[in-house]
Amino acid sequence: MKILVPVKRVVDYNVKIRVKADGSGVETANVKMSMNPFDEIAVEEAVRCKEAGKATEVIVVTVGPAASQEALRTALAMGADRGILVQTDAETQPLAVAKVLKALVDKEGLNRNGSGLVILGKQAIDDDCNQTGQMLAALLGWPQGTFASKVVPGEGAVTVTREIDGGLETVELKLPAVVTADLRLNEPRYASLPNIMKAKKKPIDTLTPDALGVDVAPRLKTLKVAEPAKRKAGVKVADVAALVDKLKNDARAI
Repeated sequence: MKILVPVKRVVDYNVKIRVKADGSGVETANVKMSMNPFDEIAVEEAVRCKEAGKATEVIVVTVGPAASQEALRTALAMGADRGILVQTDAETQPLAVAKVLKALVDKEGLNRNGSGLVILGKQAIDDDCNQTGQMLAALLGWPQGTFASKVVPGEGAVTVTREIDGGLETVELKLPAVVTADLRLNEPRYASLPNIMKAKKKPIDTLTPDALGVDVAPRLKTLKVAEPAKRKAGVKVADVAALVDKLKNDARAI
């Protein structure tokens, strides 16, 4: 079984986000970038599947500028076998990425023997769209297990425990399938120095969206990005009656 793991290069989660002065987006110049944390979890799960003998190859893919190779090298150092960079300087939106991934699924033959698996993070921390996995499953016509907190590959199927509002839901998906990783699926490993050095020798193929027959031109336009309003200072009240009055008349919370 081949496992395809899409990853995304985003602003590191430890960095304080700053909005550009013109409101066109967030500042990325001279800002530390890293792999999306949910994608790290997806890579870890794919590597564990291979270590358990459930997968033959783990392929990581990213869509973005040349600098996105950093995320691929990190994934290769974690244990993935090879990488694919679909290079484009255009703003990548979920539908375009899903179409690129569908083309790669076809190219890599994940749907050829009926046992392919795509594992990706449930969302990216920069846009929080939470759409790519669902769109990919729809385009492929594959079953999907979203928000996975446990993944158990089996013979021709995969059992996924999902985190839902009411608790946990367990579903069995017939392969090939799409799974999106939630926070509690696993704890990603740190890449050791020897593995980082080995990752430099692992192959990364570079393609373009045009070569895959996909138009990645943005369909949505960002009109403005603004920081959230600053919270007002709290006030002290003398007694419960004054508190109720504030909640009712000022905050209109009751």
